Amino acid sequence: MLTISKLSKSYGETTVLREVDFFMKAGERVALMGPSGSGKSTLLNCISGIDRPDSGRIELEGKSIVEMEERELCELRRDSISTIFQFFHLLPTLSVRENIEFPLQLLGVPEKERHERLADLVGEVQLKHRADAMPDELSGGERQRVAIARALATRPALILADEPTGNLDSTTGESVLELLESVSERYQTAMLLVTHSPDVTGICQRTVHMRDGEIVENE
Repeated sequence: MLTISKLSKSYGETTVLREVDFFMKAGERVALMGPSGSGKSTLLNCISGIDRPDSGRIELEGKSIVEMEERELCELRRDSISTIFQFFHLLPTLSVRENIEFPLQLLGVPEKERHERLADLVGEVQLKHRADAMPDELSGGERQRVAIARALATRPALILADEPTGNLDSTTGESVLELLESVSERYQTAMLLVTHSPDVTGICQRTVHMRDGEIVENE
């Protein structure tokens, strides 16, 4: 589903990625671990097309991300890749329901289908009773559940999660991990989770370790 070959990226004199080779299967969950500065976030940014690599290839479902123009990259991020952030990044002026529905409106999904997906997703993340609440009325765990539902709304092939439990207490983080595992299984969505937490590896089929811009261990 995702294949990366000989990927390199530098910022000025600093080399961040060094000929990285990596792959993911459809529906697979992979934990990406390593010390700060090892290149994890840059790798995610290259996969999503936010950063352009200096050399190498990235193919998602047979499409070359490196060769895409900006318009095509925007369509890719809209249709095939979703991101979950450590600090949620919900739109503060929109309710839970509106935050989840917003990417579907951008896609032009018909109203009936939007409402069907919304009903399914708020049930999946156990927030039916909070569907009309605003982000500032939610706990951290509830906000992350909304972010997960929003990421799933477009039915992407791949979700990139950058420290998805990093801003949560241990109990809430555990419930979010259980949710990520269950929705990945249900929707067969691949997930690449950047983390420092060993707990995250428990929901993943594979753990990849990075150091100094290279993949040094693949379990």
